[in-house]
Amino acid sequence: MPMNASKLRANIYRLLDQVLESGIPLEVERRGHLLRIVPVGGSPLDHLPRRSDYLKCDPEELVHRDWSGEWRP
Repeated sequence: MPMNASKLRANIYRLLDQVLESGIPLEVERRGHLLRIVPVGGSPLDHLPRRSDYLKCDPEELVHRDWSGEWRP
């Protein structure tokens, strides 16, 4: 949901920090036009939380596993 320029002006530094931390673009409506503030560089995937403890096995086991018995057309 776009915000108006007055709300942006009132909270500019907080909103800019929020865009940098989350990677989520901020949309602002100004004179009937939509503007978007986005972080430059990097990927949106860079902002996902790291889950190093997610896999309970060696990743190589998943790569070389025969999944043909699990597949159903």
